[in-house]
Amino acid sequence: MLFGDVSFSVASHAAWIPGVDSAEAWQQWIGGDLPAAGSSEPTVKAMPPMLRRRASVAGKIALEAAYAALPADCATDDIPIVFASRHGECARSAELLQELATGAPLSPASFSLSVHNANAGLFSIARRSRGNSIAVAAGHSTVEHAAIEACGLLADGAPHVLLVAADGPLPDVFAPYADCREQAFGWAWLMQAADENAPLPAISLQWSAANADVADTATPGGTDVLRFFLNTAAADLVRQADGRRWHWMRHA
Repeated sequence: MLFGDVSFSVASHAAWIPGVDSAEAWQQWIGGDLPAAGSSEPTVKAMPPMLRRRASVAGKIALEAAYAALPADCATDDIPIVFASRHGECARSAELLQELATGAPLSPASFSLSVHNANAGLFSIARRSRGNSIAVAAGHSTVEHAAIEACGLLADGAPHVLLVAADGPLPDVFAPYADCREQAFGWAWLMQAADENAPLPAISLQWSAANADVADTATPGGTDVLRFFLNTAAADLVRQADGRRWHWMRHA
């Protein structure tokens, strides 16, 4: 039984993955022949240095994609933003907990940036934006729930919504608990209501009860959805996670 569905168009988009730095490399990554590699991080040159230095590696990945997806003429406007990250600033939080366990003094700056909406805050401060910003974490279905949230904002009358999905590698202390093949990634969509005149085909997302005979998807939702989006030959993507069957579709 179908539980719900949403549709939207993407006006512009951007993505960043370590080690994927050419058109050929992107094609290999989309086809699954090139994994994310290295410990590089984006420069985020669009952000003022004082704020950029406060961002973690995972934060810089999210911010790089966010800036790149925004057209130059809307760099300081009030577009609503949805930041989606399953793990958020868990690396920074783990460092703080380790310092606490050893009796070391905690850094107030690190503590203030360990919250899940830290990058949303940095982005709004840098752009002097008073627009709505939301941080979403919803397990393996984080990207799907963020897309639904963004479509809700569009339905409420927002002309555009910026959806930013990103995650960094888990800290070593969490390695025994990893339940999927994590990798660093970041991408952003400038979304608008479904429009047949948009530069890219409209995307829809439907969700229903999970199939009890099918195992949950073992790869991060953010990379699965990015591969589907960039592979223009793919008509759809089906993922199963968190008790739901998620069906992404591209419309001609």
